[in-house]
Order: sequence, then C-alpha cells, then structure tokens
Amino acid sequence: MALLAATAAGGLFLDGRTVLGEGVWLKPLKFAVSFGLYTITLAWMIGRTERWRRTLRRLGTATVVLFVVPEMSIITFQAARGERSHFNVSSVLDEVLVKAMGGAAYVGWTMTLLLGVFLLWQRTVDRPLAWAVPIGLSVSLAGMSIGYLMTSPTAAQQRAVDAGEHPDTVGAHSVGVLDGGSGLPLTHWTTGGGDLRVAHFVGLHALQLLPLVALGLGMLAGRVPLLRGEGTRTALVAVVGAGHAGVTALLLWQAERGQPLLQPDRLTLTVAAWLVGAVVVAVAVVLAAAARGRGGPSRR
Repeated sequence: MALLAATAAGGLFLDGRTVLGEGVWLKPLKFAVSFGLYTITLAWMIGRTERWRRTLRRLGTATVVLFVVPEMSIITFQAARGERSHFNVSSVLDEVLVKAMGGAAYVGWTMTLLLGVFLLWQRTVDRPLAWAVPIGLSVSLAGMSIGYLMTSPTAAQQRAVDAGEHPDTVGAHSVGVLDGGSGLPLTHWTTGGGDLRVAHFVGLHALQLLPLVALGLGMLAGRVPLLRGEGTRTALVAVVGAGHAGVTALLLWQAERGQPLLQPDRLTLTVAAWLVGAVVVAVAVVLAAAARGRGGPSRR
C-alpha cells in the first residue's frame, strides 16, 4: 500500500486526466493510505495475541487476499483506464467490476468481524487496550457499513430504472447534489451537499484511534497519578469510544440531510455541542472518581 500510494501520488502530477472533477489517481492514493493503516493495525493486533494465533494469521491473510487485493486492484485498474471505479455500470465490464468490489467489501466486513471476535477473547494484562480493540473494531465496522448506503440508487436513478432505462451510474457519495461537483482539497468531499464519505472515513479509523488512546493513556500514567489505575484508563477509553461513535453518527445524520460538512445548521451545531458536553462531563466524572479512590489528588 505504501508503494501504491507513492505511485498514485506521482500519477497525480504526471497524469492530467480527471474523473468527476478529480485526478484519476486521487482515489487509488486515498484508498492505499486507508488500507495501509487498516492492514498495519490488524497486523499489530494479531502480533499481540497469545491464543488462536494461527487462526488469526489465517484470517488476516484471507482478509488481504479476498478483500484488500481485489478492492485495490480494481480501483487501480479503473484509474489506469480513466474510468470511475465505484457505482459505474456503464458497460458490462464496469458492472462486473462494481459487483466484484461489492462482494469483496462484504468479505472484508465479515473477516474484520471474525478478527474482532477472536481478539476479544484474548488474555491480556492491559485492560484499557483489551477494551480499546473491540470498541475500535465495532465502531470501525459501523463506519464500514456506511459504504453500503452509498450503493443505493438515488431518486433520479431509481426513476430511470423504473422507466426501463439503464443508467450509467447506480449509487452516489453525495446527498442532495450530483457527484463530481466542488469539493474540499485532497479528500474532494463535496461542498455543495451532504457527503456520506465523511462519516465512513471517521468511523473506519476508530480502529486506529482507540488503541492509540489506550497506549497514550498508558504512557501518561507514569506522570499523571490519576491515570495510574487501569479502571480509570479503561473508563476513559470507553468514553472516547462512545464519543467517536457519536461523532460518526452525527456526521452520517448531517450528510443524510444533504448538509455540507463545513456548513452545519443550528440543529447540527446544537447536537454537536451536546455531544461534546456529554464527553467532557463523562471524562470529568471518571477523573473525579479516580481522585476519590486515591483519597484526593495529592495522596499516593
């Protein structure tokens, strides 16, 4: 994935072709980075296991062979052709490739779920990390599932199908506007309407965030007395996990209402404020409980 990301980055400078207003090599670049993070995280998790290691390694290999390789191969192949990879049913070949990616995504979701189940039942002395892994995987699976919402026909596409026509595109990233309009730099998330990719991206990467939070709290425990208790760090990991899930849900709700990411209305901002407030209060409660358990902040 690192090699592919570097190649795709070079392609952006050397190849001037575009698809829906973005360079043909931007999608392979983004997916290579995302899959690189995904696979290295799974490898790290599997490397820390003590039970069922052979089974987990086989599941990891199957995930790469049946999910990552087909997805990235098709995305890269379509970029080289100058064609859209997702939702493109303009020809028999394109339709077959879209269906193959859909099948690979189902396999990837199932394999990630199985890996999470096996990782959940590992013996570990680090309770915060033991909770971070399944919570991160759960939110990541939810984020992965948002991709299926994008495959549903839009209202205009459904009307065309009902009329007996064969539209070139079935499904969309954007809500309320057509794909391919103005977008944010690099990500190209649409700025004219809702974009389901935002919640999809944020949810997916809980897989990296939650373990990093657990590891970071463990490193801080030596300097911050309130974090020395495993129960306190575990509770904080759970709070961050709930907050991450809440942000993912909020972004999905915002996108489904056709609202651009950077143009939230008052209702979205109100819900966001309540979410932030709830997380802050929960963190304060956990730390206050830790302080009481130590007999006060100054007591060892």
